Amino acid sequence: MSSLSLLMGQFGSLLGQGLADTLIMLFASTAVAYVLGILLGVVLCVTAPRGLRPMRTLNAVLGWVVNIGRSIPFIILLVTMFPVTRALVGTTTGVRGVIPPLVLSTTPFVARMVEQSLAEVPRDAIEAAEACGASIPRIVVSALLPEALPSMVRGVSITLIAVLGYTAIAGAVGAGGLGDIAIRYGYYRYQDTVMIATLVLIIILVQIIQSTCDLIAKKIDHR
Repeated sequence: MSSLSLLMGQFGSLLGQGLADTLIMLFASTAVAYVLGILLGVVLCVTAPRGLRPMRTLNAVLGWVVNIGRSIPFIILLVTMFPVTRALVGTTTGVRGVIPPLVLSTTPFVARMVEQSLAEVPRDAIEAAEACGASIPRIVVSALLPEALPSMVRGVSITLIAVLGYTAIAGAVGAGGLGDIAIRYGYYRYQDTVMIATLVLIIILVQIIQSTCDLIAKKIDHR
């Protein structure tokens, strides 16, 4: 207990700031990525060969772009984007400096998960909306997205946990957050207690994210 008190006395404020920075990076980048990813996922689903409006060329091009985005390791994307990130937010370090690459890396991942969730929607729900004369945007909003929502919420947990791992990687280039603390104090200064503390905080975050998303998915799933 005394060692815990000593740790919190020495590094409590540092860990608190690191946790706050991690949460900002995590939720800000994921929110933007989901706005873009849902749009991409809907277009991919609608333009698929068996979609509401098949458009083979557009679907192939978008699929190709998404696959390229998913194939680039985050640390490589992070470094490659330095000039673009600096132009967008004025810096390549700290919380602001990591959000653009996080968004770009996460959006293709979200798009594929959304596309898969929409593809799993029973055809009956779509046909019922079509029988009422609904337009394609109306079908997407009133049938596809509501039916796919439980699956999409479960996908949110996967995305958040993946992005949490990215924020830790970004700590290697001075992005701030728990990953930065773990590297600066746990690795370079051989302070194992700080490394363990950051690891425990990350594990707690993962458990909270997973449990919360599972609970929400169960609440909204009426099937």
